[in-house]
Amino acid sequence: MAFISVSKTYQLKQRVHPSIPRISNPLHFFCTTQDPTKESEEQNNAAPQPQQKDAPPQPQQEEEAANVVKQRTPHRGKARNPEKIEDTICRMMESRAWTTRLQNSIRNLVPEFDHSLVYNVLHRSRNSEHALQFFRWVERSGLIRHDREAHMKIIEILGGASKLNHARCILLDMPSKGVQWDEDMFVVMIESYGKAGIVQESVKMFQKMKELGVERTVKSYDALFKVILRRGRYMMAKRFYEDMKTREIEPDVVTYNTMINGYTRFKKMDEAEKLLVEMKGKNLAPTVISYTTMIKGYVAAEQVDDGLRLFEEMKSSGIKPNATTYSTLLPGLCDAGKTTEAKDILKEMVNRYIAPKDNSIFIKLLISQCKSGDLSAAHDVLRGMMRLSIPTEAGHYGVLIENFCKANEFDQAIKLLDKLVEKEIVLRPQSSVDIEASAYNPIIEYLCHYGQTGKAEVFFRQLMKKGVLDPIAFNNLIRGHAKEGNPALAFEILQIMDRRGLPKDADAYKLLIESYLRKGEPADAKTALDGMIEDGHLPESGIFKSVMESLFEDGRVQTASRVMKSMVEKGVKEHMDLVAKILETLLMRGHVEEAIGRIELLMQNGCAPNLDSLLSVLSEKGKTIAALKLLDFGLERDCSLDFSSYEKVLDALLAAGKTLNAYSILCKIMAKGGITDTNWSSLEDLINILNQEGNTMQADILSRMIRGEAASGSKKGKKHATVSS
Repeated sequence: MAFISVSKTYQLKQRVHPSIPRISNPLHFFCTTQDPTKESEEQNNAAPQPQQKDAPPQPQQEEEAANVVKQRTPHRGKARNPEKIEDTICRMMESRAWTTRLQNSIRNLVPEFDHSLVYNVLHRSRNSEHALQFFRWVERSGLIRHDREAHMKIIEILGGASKLNHARCILLDMPSKGVQWDEDMFVVMIESYGKAGIVQESVKMFQKMKELGVERTVKSYDALFKVILRRGRYMMAKRFYEDMKTREIEPDVVTYNTMINGYTRFKKMDEAEKLLVEMKGKNLAPTVISYTTMIKGYVAAEQVDDGLRLFEEMKSSGIKPNATTYSTLLPGLCDAGKTTEAKDILKEMVNRYIAPKDNSIFIKLLISQCKSGDLSAAHDVLRGMMRLSIPTEAGHYGVLIENFCKANEFDQAIKLLDKLVEKEIVLRPQSSVDIEASAYNPIIEYLCHYGQTGKAEVFFRQLMKKGVLDPIAFNNLIRGHAKEGNPALAFEILQIMDRRGLPKDADAYKLLIESYLRKGEPADAKTALDGMIEDGHLPESGIFKSVMESLFEDGRVQTASRVMKSMVEKGVKEHMDLVAKILETLLMRGHVEEAIGRIELLMQNGCAPNLDSLLSVLSEKGKTIAALKLLDFGLERDCSLDFSSYEKVLDALLAAGKTLNAYSILCKIMAKGGITDTNWSSLEDLINILNQEGNTMQADILSRMIRGEAASGSKKGKKHATVSS
């Protein structure tokens, strides 16, 4: 039920205030509805207003009234729209407490109230409490006797604000004021109690109408049905409905629609269908609301075939479905797998340019059409959205992209992705349907695999701005850039993942390392390898070899040595030929301590290098100090060494004039039983040189050691020292 709520024209009479300058019409600026042609006539006919000496205006009231007039005085230039008197009163009530002073200010502003002004003030009040205070004040002060419209308006206001006791009291007190009730007022109360959820009071108010002699027509029955059916009291509604027919009150379309809606909400479809049939039998043509309500009920009851039946029936009856009808039926068709019917109805909507009430239906349509395998129909859903000017979101594109990828129709998926990126649909604010990982990961993987990693990264960076941090996508980007020979771009992605604490895949690292090696950047490859190990991955044996070889060939022997160290620590015991080359080069370059450290690590892990070979090379190339230290290390660790290795080192030292070094290491060798007077042909030469150089004590010690060995004869003829390691 609707009421006309418009402002009524208020005619204000002239009043002379002693403190305000006289003008032809001082309140002309408050109300523009007065006919200007009648102004002079009214001025001539108006009787002079005597000043009241016993009630002089208060200074504040005079100031307010003067300010009001002053504000409404037109200025030069463009004239301002004058404020209506009812708006002024409402503004005063909103900005000040309801006091006697405010009441006096309003009385000064309005010399005489009429019904239109009271109605307009009530109508424009934003606060129900202000409206109630004003309503009571003007009546109690004897300023006016409220008419039917004022009572109706205040009951509407209080009912809408759930101040139902006040509204009820005002309603029931109307006859004492000489104002008669009518059905519309009680309908407002019935509806207000219903909105507040107090169904029993709605029923009591309906019954009160009979007690008070207020005629009850189909209008009040409709209001009651709406209230009680909203609460599921369909049996109570049925009883009232029978009572209505007993009283020979014929239901109208609103009655049937209300009853049908009540039954369908609780899936009482048989009862609802009976009402629809009864409605037709009384030559009351069902409306679009009638059919849509029934369709909604059948869809909710999972009887979508019946919903389709009524849908076709309403169209054959010349009733055009509206947006609500389509929005009601389409989800049910999707859920029931009736994608062909859904496709036809969507086409009908697009042709009629009718957008559904709920845009979420499109994601359901997309999913259902894709599930049925009709990707063309699914694509038409997206086109239909564009035709209906419905904003497409990333999630809508995502459903299509995912399913085109599953069907290996990657060209179609890429076209959709291009639109998605170009229009920056992913970045649109307040998106309700985001693209899922199951959609963006397959297309990113495809692009990265087929040389379009740049396009994939542009797309994914848009996703990152929306907070997406998917490790799968990141790793695919690393793989893609690495395969395409852009390890720097891949490493940039890797750094982003490091900052965000995201896991990196071993094969992504492998491809990055290989990409660096192909570009001749072994140092960067080694950095990537270190990161791979730090992330808990065990590189393949071949990766270690490739990095070590590349570094070695690039002259970065010490860096290659560090890779070798990592490899051995990870338990990889292969590529010992390359290990030997690295050790030899370290020793040749004078990195003896580092080389010996690596040798000890190798020995601890059960993969000792060939020291005899290393000693031989060092001796032959005159690296006597390196050979001496390596031999000393071997003796201390009781390594098994060939006699020839001792001989080569001693000969090299003697040839280089390092007799004291030769003497020192010879003593250690002899102490280990590795050489005697008959072993080394240059032994006597060493003793002689020591004497010649003045190192007679060392020569004498060496001579006595030889004599002692000769007397015992325990080591004669031994060509090989077999000292266990």
